[in-house]
Amino acid sequence: MLNNTFSIAGKNYRQLAPLFLRLVTGFGFMAHGWAKLSRGPAGFEKLLSQTGVPFPHIMAWLSTLTELFGGLAIFLGVFVSIAAIPLIITMLVAMFTIHIHYGFSSVKTIGLTPQGPVFGPPGYEINLVYIAGLVSLVITGAGVLSVDAWFVKRKTQR
Repeated sequence: MLNNTFSIAGKNYRQLAPLFLRLVTGFGFMAHGWAKLSRGPAGFEKLLSQTGVPFPHIMAWLSTLTELFGGLAIFLGVFVSIAAIPLIITMLVAMFTIHIHYGFSSVKTIGLTPQGPVFGPPGYEINLVYIAGLVSLVITGAGVLSVDAWFVKRKTQR
């Protein structure tokens, strides 16, 4: 029976949808945060300084840790609505200070070498995809397979 909800053998699987969005979005943020941390925030600080971001040293650490721990919170589904706010702000700042100047597309092939394609700087497309995913999770919630759902279930059993 298929109607407005996805069901198999009478079971509704709609609440599983946020799981996939959470896993990809959370992992993506953690991967970006880890890349900044493993290369050393000083390099990212230099980029922030060149783009005129105030307090680049503090902001480099703040955005790195926001991506790491906010991404982990999204991944696990813990306090998703709260964790989404600083992540959305991070994406908006990145979009309007860096990516907006390079247009929409996040993948721009600008050349081809014997080693493979050469890509130009990314546009703001990926920022919008992350923002859309986070807004979707705020609206739908973290789903049944999340720490948030476990908290709710535990609270209602008392």
